[in-house]
Amino acid sequence: MHLTLRQLQVFEAVARHRSYTRAARELHLTQPAVSMQIKQLEESLDLPLFEQIGKRIYLTQAGREMDHYARGIARQLADAEAVLEDLKGLKRGHLALAVASTANYFATRLLANFCNRYEDVTFSLDVTNRERLLGHLEQNDTDLVIMGHPPERLPLAAEAFMENPLVLIAPPDHPLVGRRCIPLARLRQERFLVRERASGTRSAMERFFTERGVTLASGMEMNSNEAIKQAVQAGLGLGIVSLHTLALELHSGVLTTLDAKGFPILRHWYLVHRQGKRLSPMAATFRRFVLDEARRLVEPAPGPNRTGLPPPQ
Repeated sequence: MHLTLRQLQVFEAVARHRSYTRAARELHLTQPAVSMQIKQLEESLDLPLFEQIGKRIYLTQAGREMDHYARGIARQLADAEAVLEDLKGLKRGHLALAVASTANYFATRLLANFCNRYEDVTFSLDVTNRERLLGHLEQNDTDLVIMGHPPERLPLAAEAFMENPLVLIAPPDHPLVGRRCIPLARLRQERFLVRERASGTRSAMERFFTERGVTLASGMEMNSNEAIKQAVQAGLGLGIVSLHTLALELHSGVLTTLDAKGFPILRHWYLVHRQGKRLSPMAATFRRFVLDEARRLVEPAPGPNRTGLPPPQ
């Protein structure tokens, strides 16, 4: 069997994307060049690695086996590179990050501050939903993930670095605005705009009300915080979102928070990676940066009377 690291790199990209076109774009190659590398690898192995059904491509049994080993080889090479960079004392490198869409409101600010301090760092950032974050963790294809409550079914190292209060939002002319300690039973009369079922915010909201025996009327299901905020602003219902997503709306007064019993729902943001993963020097430096400085750099939303949080003691 004669194969090259380049062939394995191309194969891994095609297997991950299930697309020659997207793999070519990621690797800065032409699609014919990608197809040629795969063809040469299959000829070397004397086995087909992909099959096409309709417009989609799938891994064959041999392809699934090769994908397992290709990922392992890629991880070992990355580990070797990290160790050698560490020995040389380099303060440069590449970060592969994935963050929950809600966390992107502050994650980009953290990255900007980090890049100002370490000018030679490059990074790739996937801002996505919880389902894809779990996929990244299962595949171990990112350095670090920023997310809400981590799943228990995977062997993960997870460190809480900042509170993530979920607040109840309404338009400023809503009849409940200004009322103190609104009973949860009163909220049964309201229509709620909710995130998709894979969302961590949706799970936390449902758990909160279920534990208190309250059933809410769901008006619409939406796949982004921006959509929920716009719909609440338009008067279509109430919403529950992270306080970290509301800085502009609270400052301008187009949205406000309601003082309902039990709110805010206090959660945390976590920095997560696979257990036993060897972080590159740059990823380890970013981890320490987040744990040490996230609270200082990520300011709470302005206007203490609008946040829904208890006043400071």
